[in-house]
Amino acid sequence: MYTNVKKSLLLGLALLPVLAFSQTEQIFNEIQFYEPLSTVQEKLEEISQTAELIVPKEISFPLAKLNEAHLVVSNIKTEHGTINKAVFTFSDDQLTNIEAQGNAVKVLMGSDRDSLGTYMDYLVDFKKGILGKVENDKVWILSEEALHINLFTWENPYLNTVHGSVPKYSTSAKIPDFLQMGADLETLRPLLKANSDLVYEEKLDGSDPNAQLQLNCFGVSYAGFPRKVEARFGDNKLNMVWILTGKGDEDRLREQLTKIYGEPVFKNEVWEIFNDWTLGLRKDKPEVLIMTKELGQFYKKEYFKQ
Repeated sequence: MYTNVKKSLLLGLALLPVLAFSQTEQIFNEIQFYEPLSTVQEKLEEISQTAELIVPKEISFPLAKLNEAHLVVSNIKTEHGTINKAVFTFSDDQLTNIEAQGNAVKVLMGSDRDSLGTYMDYLVDFKKGILGKVENDKVWILSEEALHINLFTWENPYLNTVHGSVPKYSTSAKIPDFLQMGADLETLRPLLKANSDLVYEEKLDGSDPNAQLQLNCFGVSYAGFPRKVEARFGDNKLNMVWILTGKGDEDRLREQLTKIYGEPVFKNEVWEIFNDWTLGLRKDKPEVLIMTKELGQFYKKEYFKQ
């Protein structure tokens, strides 16, 4: 049954995204990703009317290991026009993503509109790490790590909401009950939609005969943050799920998984495997992998040689 599954997993491990990001963020007074908060704050003070720094007591942002911070600024002047509002997010004192709204699409994407692609209802240029939503007049400028966890589908709550009303997500890393491994598509489609902000169905290219359809589920609450979940179906049955995470969350996830499922049954530089080979914490490209028991045993023997 799993003739080409090992090959697919190996390709997934080897072909990590190598994106030629341009520095779109430099439009904000030459700001660059990974600059420290103090540098970005100083540059923004020169081009914005107001600024507010928010440092949550509890860390939930997936790219942050030790601390996270959100700098909200208003009336930001650029050479292409004034943006009403934006939030600059820092992970361990490094700028990792920007979300802007109000005249944002015109200022940040206007000159490139004719060359932009589309993904769902977003205008996109993945090479530049910039995505926009015309109906909301919002633009996301993302570092490569932020793009990996699909932060363009996450609206930073500090941009528009009162601090006390910021949503709280369960910190549990337990496999969500609605992810019923081995269940059929007709049963799971409504459950996935009910537990996601939006779902995008994708037909796969046929390179893996055991997975023909993937449901990309955005905004699924898992381990303290709304995640992208990639639910893969083979022969109409759910056999594999990827939950996209960040490097910053790795220690928090490990602690939670160990608390729930006990010590890993296998560990190497890339993987930590739990729950009798049905759950994996991937460390080279941050993700959590959930598998059926049959598929887990196949990987145990054929890929991990155990």
